[in-house]
Amino acid sequence: MFISSAYAQTAAAGGDMQSSLMSMLPLVLMFAVLYFVMIRPQMKRQKEARAMVEALAKGDEVVTAGGMLGRISKIGDTYLGVEIAQGVEVQVQRSAVSQVLPKGTIK
Repeated sequence: MFISSAYAQTAAAGGDMQSSLMSMLPLVLMFAVLYFVMIRPQMKRQKEARAMVEALAKGDEVVTAGGMLGRISKIGDTYLGVEIAQGVEVQVQRSAVSQVLPKGTIK
């Protein structure tokens, strides 16, 4: 009687391994979907934003994170001089630029 129950337990152990792998499958699938729907597009947007900030040049028309529109008049390593009106210039961080506008947008 003890020997037959021992055989039954080893046979069930193989089934437990398979059922534990099947119980992990939804978790792995959810992570894969999360990666392709949320994480990967966010990384792509960050890469594009970084490239935009590095490509800023004097004369570009930009919108800052605060909503100010202006033309870049000075470029430094970490700061930009943005002319928001005739004779009015503010200094902003490069990372504060949220969008580069097409030339001629600001009149």
